[in-house]
Amino acid sequence: MKIWLDGKLVDETEAKLSVFDHGTLYGDGIFEGIRFYNGRVFRLEDHIVRLFDSARYLLLDIPYAFDEIIRATCETVAASGLSDGYIRLVVTRGVGNLGLSPFNCKNASVYIIADKIALYDPSVYENGLALITSSVRRNRPDMVCPQVKSLNYLNNILAKMEAVRMGVAEALMLNEAGNVAECTGDNIFIVKNGTVFTPPVTDGALDGITRRVVLEICNELGIPAEERTMNRYTVTCADECFLTGTAAECVPVTKMDGYVIGSGKIGPVTARLLARFKELTATTGTPVA
Repeated sequence: MKIWLDGKLVDETEAKLSVFDHGTLYGDGIFEGIRFYNGRVFRLEDHIVRLFDSARYLLLDIPYAFDEIIRATCETVAASGLSDGYIRLVVTRGVGNLGLSPFNCKNASVYIIADKIALYDPSVYENGLALITSSVRRNRPDMVCPQVKSLNYLNNILAKMEAVRMGVAEALMLNEAGNVAECTGDNIFIVKNGTVFTPPVTDGALDGITRRVVLEICNELGIPAEERTMNRYTVTCADECFLTGTAAECVPVTKMDGYVIGSGKIGPVTARLLARFKELTATTGTPVA
């Protein structure tokens, strides 16, 4: 496997970072997860815009221009030999010393991986996913801004561990007010009386790229859609529920905390949205070649 590391493609065994990199020492860095289908990178520009926005918030200087990151991403996909897969693009603060200050790190490091990924068993996409509500809360906006895709994912990992220990694959995360934020790596949507709802980013939800695509699809198909603050009651009383994320794509949810959501099967609105999403991923995107 070839990895793009700081300006060139290298073998996986040669893709190494220093133990003094602040990404390793302190989780000081950012990332994007991106999908490619049929030799096209889906919503690549949107992802790179978000990457640079995250870097700006963290005062992290990416040592490559926007177009250079686009080109490097496509080069990495081409070198993988895959027509469908997942990209992990990471920017770390770079090598510094054992002190906390990031200003001792002179140059950020960038690496890009293109490989296969499967978050959930394929049967989940046909039969639906079960959730639990995690006791671990989403980061407050006045702590680490939830809009930044930073390398600090420890609270999400703890919530994921809690879900797995409870025998399910995913967990719902609430914010400090007890309202719904998102899941450990996915945005959440519900359908009630024909209208699609999702929590606003101000409630701790990431401004997910797939989330944006689903809202665009709703507009295209004439399905009413709103951002609205939700709690566990809202979710358990929903007619339908599904999750969205780049790695997960669109995943129907049929149970939460032992409650059956709606009919316990994939609902008609969810099915329409998933079908259109698959059409878009199969036919649009930035060509790799």
